Amino acid sequence: MSPEELKLAIDTVWVIVAGCMVFLMQAGFAMLEVGFSRGKNVGAVVAKILVNLSIGTIAFWAVGFALAFGNGNKVLGTDGFFLHSSTFSSLSFSDVPLSAKFLFEVVFCTVSLAIVWGTMLDRTKFGVYIIFAIVFAALIYPLVGHWIWGGGFLAQRGMQDFAGSTVVHLCGATAALAGTLMLGARIGKFDSKGKAHPIPGHSMPLAVLGVLILWFGWFGFNPGSTLGAVGARFADIAVTTNLAASAGVLGAIIAGFALQRTIDIGFAGNGAIAGLVAITAPCAYVEDWAACVIGLVAGVLMVLTVVAIDRIRVDDPIGAIAGHGMGGIWGTLSCGLFTTPALAKLNGVGGAGLFYGGGLHQLGVQAFGIACVAAFVFASSTAVFYLCKKTVGLRVSAQQELEGLDIHEHGMWGYPEQFLPGYGATQPYVLAPNRRPPATATAPVTAFRAVTSEGGD
Repeated sequence: MSPEELKLAIDTVWVIVAGCMVFLMQAGFAMLEVGFSRGKNVGAVVAKILVNLSIGTIAFWAVGFALAFGNGNKVLGTDGFFLHSSTFSSLSFSDVPLSAKFLFEVVFCTVSLAIVWGTMLDRTKFGVYIIFAIVFAALIYPLVGHWIWGGGFLAQRGMQDFAGSTVVHLCGATAALAGTLMLGARIGKFDSKGKAHPIPGHSMPLAVLGVLILWFGWFGFNPGSTLGAVGARFADIAVTTNLAASAGVLGAIIAGFALQRTIDIGFAGNGAIAGLVAITAPCAYVEDWAACVIGLVAGVLMVLTVVAIDRIRVDDPIGAIAGHGMGGIWGTLSCGLFTTPALAKLNGVGGAGLFYGGGLHQLGVQAFGIACVAAFVFASSTAVFYLCKKTVGLRVSAQQELEGLDIHEHGMWGYPEQFLPGYGATQPYVLAPNRRPPATATAPVTAFRAVTSEGGD
């Protein structure tokens, strides 16, 4: 085997392994959302993860990958649909096969799609997930990707976003904000005076397990974006990634304790995510010390954002807007502050940050890119959700929300032993007067006789 063949083999193996690590982040999102959901809705979360992963994969293969990375113009790619092309110039910096590049990029798209639904738990019709997944994976996400990674107008301006603080995380969080604003808050989240009331998730251990799986997946997410292993540059990126995540936890704990005088488990977990999101853009551009600062600030900003969105009556059950949205904004801006001249030159994108003598130019480019992406994603996502609302409907009925999405949308419970006497529950699950579970439910469920009351959890 020649040195060139050996290098290609090593690089290809690394890209595939990194892509598999990013794929595993779907399990992280599943556990995080399950943990922050109520027990009556956990099955709906799992079904949503599986269906959206599948739809996103096929839509991105057929259309999205070409729009994002195919040769085209400043706005979109126009070549390479169904991978029928060998001219993806924007990815030519890596020699690994096109199939490896696609596998790595498609899992990024499905991660961004998974972010969208964190704000919309416990009350969204399942059909909405399907419709929006097609549009997001085939059009919305790919256009943003092309602008920054595919040679589009933001790339030509020198916008720095190494692994996707804006492309992946801000894109997903902005769509999530559009969806939750149109959807409205969960029943009982806000009282008549607008005061927020906590609706605890049913399992903090599962939520933290989700955080740790995501943290692990990020070692493929950021270092894998080198699309190569030879030269060991990815190891430096892994270090900045881990430092920022750790600092994010500490920043969130400090800020949460200052506000509540308690060490909030949810804040700590989301602090890790905020730190990871924030370092995703600058991970290849900054030194280790800067990664710590970026993560620490991200954790603090996440807590302050959670408090702020509660005050304006926006219901975000898992903190996706705060973690992925604010984290994405801060991380992208931090390139304009902390990028070193040497690393800017090594990456071949943009220039040095403000603190390294680069002035305000790079910071301005970063801010401009954030504004463009946020405006486009919010407008396009709002349009899709509005059409869903006027056609198939966006939100389940109040009765279905109170009784749980598991039984109404899927005909079974994720935790049947909590609700059915036949499975060990000490009290029968309460449905609205004269209501019975759907006929599609399993035999023990159909045999269950509803009792009259107000609905339960």
